[in-house]
Amino acid sequence: MRISRIATGAVALGMTAVLITACSSDDSSGGSSSGVVNAWAGEPQNPLIPTNTGENMGGRVVDAVFAGLVSYTAAGGTENEVAESIDSTDGQNFTVKLKEGWTFTDGTPVTAKSFVDAWNYGALSTNAQIQASFFDPIKGFDEVAAEVPTAQTMSGLKVVDDSTFTIELKQPESAFPDRLGHSAYYPLPEVAYQDMTAFGENPIGNGPYKLDGTGAWQHNVRIDTVVNPDYNGNRKPKNAGVDFIMYNSLDTAYTDLLANNVDVLDQVPPSAVTTFESDLPGRTVNQPSATIELVTIPGRLPHFSGEEGMLRRQAISMAINRDQITQQIYNKTRTPALDFTSPAIEGWNDSLTGNGNVKFDPEAAKAAWAKADAIAPWSGSFEIAYNSDGGHQEWVDATSNSIRNTLGIDAKGKQYPTFAQIRTEATNRTIQSAFRAGWQGDYPQQYGFLAQNYQTGGSSNDGDYSNPEFDRLLRESAGQTDQAKAQELLDQAQEVLLKDLPAVPTWYRNAASGWSENVSNVTISWNGIPVYEDIEKN
Repeated sequence: MRISRIATGAVALGMTAVLITACSSDDSSGGSSSGVVNAWAGEPQNPLIPTNTGENMGGRVVDAVFAGLVSYTAAGGTENEVAESIDSTDGQNFTVKLKEGWTFTDGTPVTAKSFVDAWNYGALSTNAQIQASFFDPIKGFDEVAAEVPTAQTMSGLKVVDDSTFTIELKQPESAFPDRLGHSAYYPLPEVAYQDMTAFGENPIGNGPYKLDGTGAWQHNVRIDTVVNPDYNGNRKPKNAGVDFIMYNSLDTAYTDLLANNVDVLDQVPPSAVTTFESDLPGRTVNQPSATIELVTIPGRLPHFSGEEGMLRRQAISMAINRDQITQQIYNKTRTPALDFTSPAIEGWNDSLTGNGNVKFDPEAAKAAWAKADAIAPWSGSFEIAYNSDGGHQEWVDATSNSIRNTLGIDAKGKQYPTFAQIRTEATNRTIQSAFRAGWQGDYPQQYGFLAQNYQTGGSSNDGDYSNPEFDRLLRESAGQTDQAKAQELLDQAQEVLLKDLPAVPTWYRNAASGWSENVSNVTISWNGIPVYEDIEKN
């Protein structure tokens, strides 16, 4: 078994981040003298508590405000941040030593206890944290995560001293340290536990930025951050702060980008995919990112459980003309999906058994639908819920048309005004239709795409999918020291998904992004998020 040690050098992912520098402009109008970057964003689903923030809009703010044991480079490499070292001789027992001098923005020190207490809080079922399942590999998780917990803390976590703690896993997982830059593993200051909800409104972190005082989060309007002067990690800001501006329409955000009123937009609307590169000369990027988009069809919906449900999901998937939609609507800024991960992540395989279920095949789709009808005749309509503030109507309409024309059923979109609203209904299991879903890599491993979305009890398993065979294969893959065998097991796990289709993969999303004349040194990271700390105001 190899010794697992996270060194200070970056471990490169199998893709390259593209850095393009915007040209300065003498007549820029966005207030560049302030040094604050205005970034497109949306209203977070929940208060900004790391273990309860499992979506993109809250996640980008949490990542700006906190720092973990490790951090990720723009290209997807892993570097120590708060950790001095993460050592193991067996891949199951790890000793974590922290660097000296780290503090939260309230002046209190970041200690081993800051991590251990935060992880235990996140795992305990009575705290109902969305990201609890990230702690599943740790010994003692099952006891604290039970509906009625039999322990309050995980037995696999021990504080040795202020700068040292140990982690014992249920089984050897040598890749576990590479996951520790994800937000679920961030530390918390002691003040957080006095009133966690209030803390989430104005979190105190240890990252490159901090919220700009009381009221910095104006709900549904903006979240203002400024540089944390005491931060001394890997992500030192080259600007004075980032204001996350919330838009209810991508088209409006794009209009503001053209007028230099917003500085960076990491997702251009469908209406601009054919023009954004000419609209913003020298200020765009169109590169692969570790992002996949899907349609989740929960098994709890009528006609979608058991054998009937599997056949109907397969039929719907094969009824979607992905090639046509990605070309006509997205101008090839999307690529038809062939699995549940991303080509930007090491291990991607375009030859998995069963990937015919995610290819357009009208005759096979009709045959599968007829088999399902023989079990129980179809009734009603097929709806795809989506948030109208994210530029989704065009593809939902096109997908619905493709399903309607192929299967001869009523298929249509179901609009929700905001991202936060649709995420809340999906999380609360109150949504009564299929719904759009997307996943940006939390850390550069296929495991992260699969475990959180499809493992029984996964943090983002909003369709409540559960298959013991999939769980077994995923667990065995994580425990492998032979990388070829680990990949083989991951492929087998994906082949289970390609048969069951708990969600229907649609396409991989490029980072098709643009920025204003007021900024330069803009980089879009491996998972499609701007590297905010590197952006410079002109």
